[in-house]
Amino acid sequence: MAPWLRYLRDQVSNQRFLQRLSRFEDLVSKVLSVAMVLVILVTMVDLAIILLNSLAFSSPGNFFRTTLTEIFGLFLSVLIALEILENITAYLKKHVVQVQLVIATALTAVGRKIIILDLEKISGVSLIGLAIAILSLAISYWIVRTTHQ
Repeated sequence: MAPWLRYLRDQVSNQRFLQRLSRFEDLVSKVLSVAMVLVILVTMVDLAIILLNSLAFSSPGNFFRTTLTEIFGLFLSVLIALEILENITAYLKKHVVQVQLVIATALTAVGRKIIILDLEKISGVSLIGLAIAILSLAISYWIVRTTHQ
């Protein structure tokens, strides 16, 4: 077989493989999008149930002591899930992972952890770890943001 014919055959084979791979990536992204929508819906139902139970069956003073952090945690969980869905949607549109959006999502997740944190049950080492995570993510976000401007 002539070398140029072998080269042409390899190129066609590689193009077909890359097209199939691209279709597979699209399919996985779409499945992840649908799964994330389901997660958001389930979390919203859970939030509604907790809100209704808290408002209907607890005294006003007890509501703010025991369930407020849980409610804030669920609100932030929905926001984090929405950001993850936005990450997936952006990938479907541009086929590029947006690093700034991923870091912002991670910052929100760590912020959620701090908001729902029970200081009586956490060690000092864990607090230091969270502080380092926040500092690292904030610096990373700043670097990415200034680089893109």
